[in-house]
Amino acid sequence: MAERSEEVKLLGMWASPFSRRVEIALTLKGVPYEFSEQDITNKSPLLLQSNPVHKMIPVLLHNGKPISESLVILEYIDDTWQNNPILPQDPYDRATARFWARFVDEQVYVTAMKVVGKVGEEKDAAVEATRDLLKLLEKELVGKDFLGGESLGFVDIVATLVAFWLMRTEEVVGVKVVPVEMFPEIHRWVKNLLDVDVIKKCIPPEDEHLDYIRARMESLKLKSV
Repeated sequence: MAERSEEVKLLGMWASPFSRRVEIALTLKGVPYEFSEQDITNKSPLLLQSNPVHKMIPVLLHNGKPISESLVILEYIDDTWQNNPILPQDPYDRATARFWARFVDEQVYVTAMKVVGKVGEEKDAAVEATRDLLKLLEKELVGKDFLGGESLGFVDIVATLVAFWLMRTEEVVGVKVVPVEMFPEIHRWVKNLLDVDVIKKCIPPEDEHLDYIRARMESLKLKSV
């Protein structure tokens, strides 16, 4: 259990799925923390000093010691504050959870990002490739309330990227990447997530988030011209 004297600070950005997943874990554990909003276009000296390798958020500062990369941070949080565990205790189940978490970040996220900024056949191909990957998550959810089983867990926290970033981006890109008729289990899972108080507290407000996504996409279009 964490002691009150511990200093926990999160260098993050309000609209980042990687930053928000760390907030979910800290909130679930009941860990008090200070949130330091970072400008990712004008990186602070503290961020550059704390994460000199990638120079990216999120970074967790625990008693002044920096931990970078969101998946690493989640495991660190789970190891440090052992109440309300987010990773399974069984070694096989832990390995499986790590596998699916990396699948979300290294395959689903990377592929879905190709939908943004593409047009015509290239966009259609990126949508289909993303759906092919999501079909694997859809299958994994059959018979489960959460990707972690009966309750919110490590993979669910990581996959909020799908629920509240990818699925919101649909409104902006004008393509239903995750249509309910194709992915009923994923949509059921999203509803289950929204019944969890910690999730409702830690996801970005939808209207403000959509405005940010639109502005971000417009900025990317201008840079590509």
